[in-house]
Amino acid sequence: MKIDRLVSIIMVLLDKERIGAQELATMFEVSLRTIYRDVESISRAGIPVLSTPGVGGGFEIMQGYKLDKKVFSSSDLSAILMGLSSLSDMVRGDEVVNALAKVRSFIPAEAAKDIALKANQIHIDLSPWMGNKEIPLNLELIRTALQESKLLSFEYVDHHGNRTSRTAEPYQLVLKNSHWYWQGYCRARKDFRLFKLSRTTKLRIMEECFVVRENPKPQLDITDMVESMQTFITIRIHKSVLDRMLEYCTYEQFTLEGDEHYLVSFPFIENDYHYDILFSFGAACECLEPPHIRAEMQRRILAMAALYES
Repeated sequence: MKIDRLVSIIMVLLDKERIGAQELATMFEVSLRTIYRDVESISRAGIPVLSTPGVGGGFEIMQGYKLDKKVFSSSDLSAILMGLSSLSDMVRGDEVVNALAKVRSFIPAEAAKDIALKANQIHIDLSPWMGNKEIPLNLELIRTALQESKLLSFEYVDHHGNRTSRTAEPYQLVLKNSHWYWQGYCRARKDFRLFKLSRTTKLRIMEECFVVRENPKPQLDITDMVESMQTFITIRIHKSVLDRMLEYCTYEQFTLEGDEHYLVSFPFIENDYHYDILFSFGAACECLEPPHIRAEMQRRILAMAALYES
């Protein structure tokens, strides 16, 4: 159960006279069963939520109720502040600022120092060290289009470098493995697509609004599929790149070889992406086996060297 969702549900209930369970489920992209469970938890916490069955029914907080600031523990408030502060580094706007202000209003004066200490124990900075300066600007454009249900026009560059002009209905922003994506219904393809933000250029919000349609959640967990395609190859790395290699392997996959090197059982799929990973380590990484992958790496190295012969 996510505390941030519970807080958001409470804020919605305080803001609306009455709201249906299905509307809440759609708003937070969870099942009806989860919403009922969340409302029950909110009630157990001492907030009187009334339930009205039938047409026009739904949930509402008892009229005249004032939210007790003690309903959230110090750990709850620290976790919420941590998440909102991390989000505000990348996604700027009045909503995040207002949410931070509301959460801080729940902090009792005597607990402020302890909560601030806990909230600062983990800092999540989503902004890149360097890179495409258009990404933060495009994030803001997509977020605005999401809120206003407006179409987006843009050009998209696929992984082969082909550029196409598109129009799409935006539905969701996704941060996956430090890369931003956005899900939209592509008018040209007549289907939902997951666009990588770094490949999205000339982004513009159109005046035309769209009617929100039922949208499937993007397939983000491909662990099972990837693992079924992987084989393990043996590589030798210099100890200087140990830290970077640990982003792809667990330490149990390393065997010390002498004082300077490690042998690594590396999960590998025979595609450009995984070859590029190995090449990113430069001369500090050598593929030992299987022979055909070692030979392919040699072929690619010679082709690269040929570019610099003249």
